[in-house]
Amino acid sequence: MAFTAAVVLALALAAGCARTPPEQALREAVAAMAEAAEARDSEALASHLADDFAGPDGMDRERLRRYLAVIWLRNREVGVTLGPLDVELMGDRAKVGFTAAARGGEGLFPDSARVYQVETGWRLEGGEWKLISADWR
Repeated sequence: MAFTAAVVLALALAAGCARTPPEQALREAVAAMAEAAEARDSEALASHLADDFAGPDGMDRERLRRYLAVIWLRNREVGVTLGPLDVELMGDRAKVGFTAAARGGEGLFPDSARVYQVETGWRLEGGEWKLISADWR
């Protein structure tokens, strides 16, 4: 019985150690959102958004999805390159700032490209980081 309890305790400790550190989890979430944007996968991208997401000019989750749909319709290929992420943890909240180079077009060379300074706010919900706010200029 003592052996079984020791094994269960060891497995529980190992599982606790396997949890992704908050900063790494945020970095992975931002990268996953960039990958989803390039893949034109609005469901994967929206899975990172909090229900109360707020963007510039009162943009909510649905307006963000429509905004991306327009970009995807205008550009057969979309690319996103992220600069270094500046992560600031505040308990169950975080801020992540970075530059993002977005490009779109039809072939090898982009028809358009812009660099944005992006500031995002995140909240930990049920063990996952959810994007609650974003602003870009």
